Amino acid sequence: MNQSHNVLRILRARVDTYQQPIVFMRSDCHVCSSEGFSALTRVRIACGARSVVATLNVVHDEDWIPHGTALLSEAAWKALAPSENATAAFTHPDPPQSASALRAKVFGIKLIQDDFLSIIRDALAGNLSDLELAAFVTACAGDRLDLDETIALTKAMLAVGERIDWGAGYVLDKHCVGGLPGNRTTPIVVAIIAAAGKRIPKTSSRAITSPAGTADTMETMAPVSLNLAAMRKVVEKEGGCVVWGGHVRLSPADDVLVRVERPLDFDSAGQLVASVLSKKAAAGSSHVLIDIPVGPTAKIRTDSSASALSGRLAATAEVLGLQLRVARTDGIQPVGFGIGPALEARDVLAVLRGEPFAPSDLRERAVLLAGALLDMAPDGNGTGKMRAHQLLDSGEALAKFIAICDAQGGFREPGAAAYRFPFPASTTGKVASIDNRRLTKVAKLAGAPSNAEAGVFCRLKVGDRVDIGDRLFEICANTPGALDYALEFAAAHDGIVEVRDEE
Repeated sequence: MNQSHNVLRILRARVDTYQQPIVFMRSDCHVCSSEGFSALTRVRIACGARSVVATLNVVHDEDWIPHGTALLSEAAWKALAPSENATAAFTHPDPPQSASALRAKVFGIKLIQDDFLSIIRDALAGNLSDLELAAFVTACAGDRLDLDETIALTKAMLAVGERIDWGAGYVLDKHCVGGLPGNRTTPIVVAIIAAAGKRIPKTSSRAITSPAGTADTMETMAPVSLNLAAMRKVVEKEGGCVVWGGHVRLSPADDVLVRVERPLDFDSAGQLVASVLSKKAAAGSSHVLIDIPVGPTAKIRTDSSASALSGRLAATAEVLGLQLRVARTDGIQPVGFGIGPALEARDVLAVLRGEPFAPSDLRERAVLLAGALLDMAPDGNGTGKMRAHQLLDSGEALAKFIAICDAQGGFREPGAAAYRFPFPASTTGKVASIDNRRLTKVAKLAGAPSNAEAGVFCRLKVGDRVDIGDRLFEICANTPGALDYALEFAAAHDGIVEVRDEE
């Protein structure tokens, strides 16, 4: 019941806090005093029939917030959707039901499915702060989730979201575990598979720790924020799509976890499996191909790590009723030329259009994966790779890709960055290695993925010869400041593209 002592008028702060509800109050606010609120207190805000739990930020500049009001971040405002001049009641929230399970995991105790379901429900409802979510993500990092816990977490994430039923017949899908810059095969694979007359409703992620996710790259060519009904229409018309999974809410808890994983900049094997397979099962997929690039500076660095991840994926997929195959691929160097959403999109279009200087490694990798996926289908006959080549060479895959883009809202050409700086070689010789992680860092400092045109352009591959002064890679940015950040990092780290004397 709302009482005057805890009621304030609410205004929109127009501050983007990326999904995290935040409330701003004056330091002398009477509600802070009467309720005992202080900075970072979790506060329940009730407005009409809606409520949200937000984190309090206390403002000492009293000119910013009028007396008797509180300001809400974009996430809090959207959750409440208040009318003009609305008021809200501010109280302490009940403790999250999952508090004991979360604390148990932090102390290394094995959790069961009900524990994970409680945590995921609280996370999705906004009952857990980002600090609590960060504690959970950290407690699950590395190998701190065993197979039973991985399966339990996957089922919990699947249980709280939407699920699509495509009716009779099989549904193909693919996913790359990441860690390999420029490995943007998905749009090409989807185009080939759909052109072959198969169903491939691809939901993709935005970048977590990389300079571009598939959804980021696709968004430079077509809209990706489709709802479930719109996604279904695209697939029913064209056989495939490439949309952002976060908007169709097939595994909405994944986006909540990604929010805290992104700044922490690390992944967990168990959470990776739960994230990938919960979304595949929710999307109605029946046959899934997983690309695991392996290389010394990729996400998966050794064959033993790849084998362990493959086993965990296979065991979890079996419990979910998914047919799964793993393709272990070369991860020693970037794929294609571009690293960053628009740069990667240009590579995708070059391959689909059959341009003479299109990156051959991206083309061959996409054909390999599309062929394997065609062979996985119940009616596959072992000629998948040949069929994939035919569909790409004939232009059928390109026509299908443009049709999918048009169905999603219209095709557009990706843009280009305003500033470009060629980073020169300081010695003559052959390229001995390319550091995936550091080259990724350069692209991110240049502004990718938030700035779609930013990133790195690199034509060199291991074994190529360079002379002093030749371009090792090109930094692309839309502001001089971002260009300087990326250039400073590149200059301070020798061997991002390592060149050794031929002798």
